[in-house]
Amino acid sequence: MAAMQVAESLPGGQARDVPREPPPEQGSRFRCLSARLCALRPDDSSSARTEIHLLFDQLISENYGEVGGVAPEDVSALLVQACRLVPLNQNHLVSKVSQLIHHLLNRLQLLQNALKGIQSLLNGGKMKLTQTEELGALLAVLKKSMFHGLPGLNIELPTVLYPTLLPQYDGRPPVKPQQSESNTSRPTVNKKKKSKVKSRKIQQEEEEEESSGEREAAPITGSGKENLREGSTPCSSSLGVRSLPVEGSSMAGRDRVSTPFRSASWKKVSSSESDYSDAEGGMQSKMRSYQAKVRQGALACFLSTIKSIEKKVLYGYWSAFVPDTAELGSPQSVSLMTLTLKDPSPKTRACALQVLSAILEGSKQFLSVAEDTSDHRRAFTPFSVMIASSIRELHRCLLLALVAESSSQTLTQIIKCLANLVSNSPYNRLKLSLLTKVWNQIKPYIRHKDVNVRVSSLTLLGAIVSTHAPLPEVQLLLQQPCSSGLSNSNSATPHLSAPDWWKKAPSGPFLEEASVSSPKGSSEPCWLIRLCISTVVLPKEESCSSSDAGCAAGSIYEPSPMRLEALQVLAHLAKGYFSMAQVYLMELGEVICKCMGEADPSIQLHGAKLLEELGTGLIQQYKPDSTIAPDQRVPVTVVVMFWTMMLNGPLPRALQNSEHPTLQASTCDALSSILPEAFSSLPSDRQILCITMLLGLNDSKNRLVKAATSRALGVYVLFPCLRQDVIFVADTANAILMSLQDKSLNVRAKAAWSLGNLTDTLIVNMETPDPSFQEEFSGLLLLKMLRSAIEASRDKDKVKSNAVRALGNLLHFLQPSHIEKPRFAEIIEESIQALISTVLNEAAMKVRWNACYAVGNVFKNPALPLGTAPWTSQAYNALTSVVTSCKNFKVRIRSATALSIPSKREQYGSAEQYVQIWNALVTALQKSEDTTDFLEFKYCASLRTQICQALIHLLSLASASDLPCIRETLESNGDMVQSFILQFLKSGAEGDDTGAPHSLHERDQMVRTALEHIGSIQALAGDSAKRAIMDFLEDTLTIYFDSSGSQVALLGLTDR
Repeated sequence: MAAMQVAESLPGGQARDVPREPPPEQGSRFRCLSARLCALRPDDSSSARTEIHLLFDQLISENYGEVGGVAPEDVSALLVQACRLVPLNQNHLVSKVSQLIHHLLNRLQLLQNALKGIQSLLNGGKMKLTQTEELGALLAVLKKSMFHGLPGLNIELPTVLYPTLLPQYDGRPPVKPQQSESNTSRPTVNKKKKSKVKSRKIQQEEEEEESSGEREAAPITGSGKENLREGSTPCSSSLGVRSLPVEGSSMAGRDRVSTPFRSASWKKVSSSESDYSDAEGGMQSKMRSYQAKVRQGALACFLSTIKSIEKKVLYGYWSAFVPDTAELGSPQSVSLMTLTLKDPSPKTRACALQVLSAILEGSKQFLSVAEDTSDHRRAFTPFSVMIASSIRELHRCLLLALVAESSSQTLTQIIKCLANLVSNSPYNRLKLSLLTKVWNQIKPYIRHKDVNVRVSSLTLLGAIVSTHAPLPEVQLLLQQPCSSGLSNSNSATPHLSAPDWWKKAPSGPFLEEASVSSPKGSSEPCWLIRLCISTVVLPKEESCSSSDAGCAAGSIYEPSPMRLEALQVLAHLAKGYFSMAQVYLMELGEVICKCMGEADPSIQLHGAKLLEELGTGLIQQYKPDSTIAPDQRVPVTVVVMFWTMMLNGPLPRALQNSEHPTLQASTCDALSSILPEAFSSLPSDRQILCITMLLGLNDSKNRLVKAATSRALGVYVLFPCLRQDVIFVADTANAILMSLQDKSLNVRAKAAWSLGNLTDTLIVNMETPDPSFQEEFSGLLLLKMLRSAIEASRDKDKVKSNAVRALGNLLHFLQPSHIEKPRFAEIIEESIQALISTVLNEAAMKVRWNACYAVGNVFKNPALPLGTAPWTSQAYNALTSVVTSCKNFKVRIRSATALSIPSKREQYGSAEQYVQIWNALVTALQKSEDTTDFLEFKYCASLRTQICQALIHLLSLASASDLPCIRETLESNGDMVQSFILQFLKSGAEGDDTGAPHSLHERDQMVRTALEHIGSIQALAGDSAKRAIMDFLEDTLTIYFDSSGSQVALLGLTDR
């Protein structure tokens, strides 16, 4: 009933027709009785006791479930007076006071139940917050309730909160499983589920535990504003925290206050409360507990609201709930951080942090606009500066909360919230030192007595090393001396060991090999890598405490969550800071072997993930465009030793462990990250082992395994030592074709990608002098591949994009001996029609781009009858349609590129077809800036470059019958075309076109070649088109050479 009553008062409520008619006189009757009681003075006479009995009976008889207009402070004042009037030796009166407390405090439960009702409506999807007024009204109610009963705070809010207009951005959050209902109001980790129905004894114990974790809170002054500073001191006494350094200095750990918020206490909320009796204190504790539950209910309801609306809508209310840096001396609006720093209930603080984490989760794109600036003289504050200020304030407040917190569960939530903030903040656009402060503050908590705090601390360190990696600031932090920040004492971390505890290392033969793999000039060892390795492989230093969730009985190692998080941090370091991780390559290999040899599948899985990241890092070092100096790379000999250790260890067993398909799939991914140069140097039996296992696993009935295997085969088929092996390529092709028929979209998508790679291999083999591969490759298998690719081109976009890529490569690969056979004629026609259809269809732009690329590949095969076949005009019409009208400029560029590929005039077909292509390109040049999407403007220059190249290419192939139409176009659009060709000629020198495919000399040489070709054409008698076109080209070159100051280049033109 309570939920329905509150819900109907909201615009989005579902119970507007529920009647509610509370007796109007009940509120006034309560105040009358309360006034009579407050007028009494302590008196032990029988008449006084009788009057008190009568008033208590009247108060108890009231129906408080429907009373309106009675403030909580009135209830509190009445109960205080009742406790003063009743002597403790009067058992009957004490009993009646207890009944009265029970009846009056149950009234507070009305608000609790109402909030629970709203939360249920939100979770069940019955409350649709589609209108701004509806959402704003709900958020206003929730914000008011979030601060209910907080000492000294009397917040005044409008009835509706309105959003702030935000810059346009895509606010779609990453798809993640929603948090269960039971977790919304209980921010604990690794706890067993409890029964919903609890005995009174259990509830009492929970309340006692809650009150024992309460901290003393400073009063909050102001109406809706909170003064978090005094003067210019960033950490003022109004926070209740004395001299808390957050700058990451050496004093950060030494001068922290062990008992936070000592500046005031609950008993100092008002002067009249100083002489409470024990009974009165117990009643106040009960009242505080009820008020805390209201705040927790409001926060849980807010969490459900966050999950039921889009993030881009939520971020319109960012400033209403997230703090920002106020101007010096001005008050700061109350926010979720107010509760985190001031609320005396650890559970409420944890709930507020959980809500803040939900807001921060998926906020990367919203926060990406943040930018620090030193210009304070502006008339207004830009949105980017405001967001940067908010990010800084979040860092400051969360670090204050970190050093002040005494509850382990709330401490865990603070660190998790920091990890969310770090993961989503654009540090590459912010001033330095934010991460340094977080880094130095969190290091001591790695050895906290509570395992959940230790795990979340590692999570935060992992977030730091993975955000916008590599960051120079983090690079410096990783190179800090091992003892930096870990030897400080802190009351919250009483289990810190000796300063050199992390230096312990697993012993083994890899230590000598690790030194071999160290590149020249490597810095001192990375303490974080040492820490993570020690956490994974070293026995724990002391027995597992009761709080160490995940620590199996009799286990000698750290709890499983700690080891898993350490492995994840190592994977982040290998991905973002490989230059640090490569120093430990062989040592990390030993760690991986140990993990993959354990019984716990989770440890095995994380070991495989680490192996994949290390393998990927090694591949990146040896890429052609790598900027890593050769003497800084891990030598191939060491990489071979590393992978030999892997293949001689438990990796093959994990790959064949059918009981754990996720582990199998992850191991397949790891195996596909082997460096090609190292694979060719492996012993032949190890190479055969890899290939045999992958081909065998392709028959797996598990879709995860099958998808991973298909992808791995697609990687191996590109290896130089394997791609000319006809038998291996054929076996891989058959395996991929089988996977293309799978029911799983993911399997088919991976198989299509691998088929594209395999056909890339066919093209590479065409370019080798040895024709044996083309001769030995089965024509029947080619037919099967073409049929499968055609079928896949009709699949979903994930499959289609690579299927058309494969079709283009296959049609390019076909030899004259294949094309001459009648059985190929029909499949060739069908393949080309599939490509043309994909070019014209309104599919995903990536699909259309690949289709245009594939058509260009078809044009490269001189054995195909391009120009005479019926499909010629269809292919050109599709490309010209795209180049003039496609919304995506990258697709237009690719279609213009395809139109410039044919190398002979006859391949462009009839004069009408040639002119249609020419006119389409001129039109495309005119429309090269016509777009409503500002994101496409950055491709304008590249599009014009490609179109100009195509036009000049067409001129260099033109025949006498083409010249009249070309002249006609130049007469009407010559100035426009010439201006863009001049831009094309100059762009290489000016460097304003990164998409330019030719150097400066090559560009003007293209125009010269076209001019010479036009001059060599035998024009019809009386036809002036040839002269007009030559004049146009000569004039263009003259203007270009004049502007570039090159007179020598004009010598060849003056004779004409």
